[in-house]
Amino acid sequence: MNTLETAPFGTLPDGRAVTLFTLKNTHGMTVKLIDYGATVTEIHTPDRSGKQGNVVLGFDNLPQYLTESRFFGCIAGRVANRIAKGKFTLDGHDHTLATNNGPNHLHGGVAGFDKKLWSAKPLPATADGVSVELTYTSPAGEENYPGTLTTTVTYTLTARSELRIDYRATTDQATPVNLTNHSYFNLAGTGDVRSHVLFLDCDHVTMIDTGLIPTGEIVLVKGSPLDFTTPTPIGSRLEETGLEPAGYDHNFVINGGGEKLTLAARVTEPASGRILEVLTTEPGIQFYSGNFLDPVNPVTGVGGVKYVQHGGLCLETQHFPDSINQPRFPSVVLRPGEIYQSTTIYAFSAK
Repeated sequence: MNTLETAPFGTLPDGRAVTLFTLKNTHGMTVKLIDYGATVTEIHTPDRSGKQGNVVLGFDNLPQYLTESRFFGCIAGRVANRIAKGKFTLDGHDHTLATNNGPNHLHGGVAGFDKKLWSAKPLPATADGVSVELTYTSPAGEENYPGTLTTTVTYTLTARSELRIDYRATTDQATPVNLTNHSYFNLAGTGDVRSHVLFLDCDHVTMIDTGLIPTGEIVLVKGSPLDFTTPTPIGSRLEETGLEPAGYDHNFVINGGGEKLTLAARVTEPASGRILEVLTTEPGIQFYSGNFLDPVNPVTGVGGVKYVQHGGLCLETQHFPDSINQPRFPSVVLRPGEIYQSTTIYAFSAK
């Protein structure tokens, strides 16, 4: 039976209550999420022998989410990823955003969607799964973005052991929108992800400068450390990307992406046999290998697990970074009367 339960998850400093939602399906998969930041806190799924394990990085208490700055499991927005120098021009008007990532704007700013309490509504369970619908209305001027944006994110745990995320947004004024989920996955449940084997159905990548801002150039990955067009262990070329700290933090262009649900990525973990497939309607996917997780003083998460450097990988489905300043990239501008719609599926299995 597919089930959904609710429980308290603490109280915000202003007294508002945070709720934990626990979704379970008939195959033993469990997804836990909270309405603060529309955040996925845990995903438990079986390995090849049927043993359950938590495969995302997260916390079992609210205070850690209030102080943590690495976006564990949250919805990032109003614009996920980076905007160069926190500046853009839209319809002849200049806008200046917070620069919370060196000289650049990242994941919606100082208090983006990850730091908001969303309105949550459990939906009636069906034979296909259980869902929670979360809504947040971002007022005009929040983080200096134009327009009032109403966003709904629906998480569904399906009977096929998929976590489906449906995004919808409307605005009363032209504004950039680019939403993603920022879960860190570790299919082994502990340690680092260097031995995870990654396939990306992406022949191209958007080139970046030293600040991780796209240069505007889209290049082939073939023969480079960014080539995951054949399944490759993440750690095999992790030190060869030129980033500091070493690792991956790149936007890949999905082959045939941006029109319909398309397989973008597949991750396998040899020891457990767990497999994660990512399907999306988005044109891009940011592969981030947890480079900035603290190697000296790793944070402790669910079950006492230490989140070491490269202890999780993110596969953030999205439009390309800094698209608002890159006219050759797919547009992220949403206008009144239009509906922003996007779907991403994280499908779990083991063999």
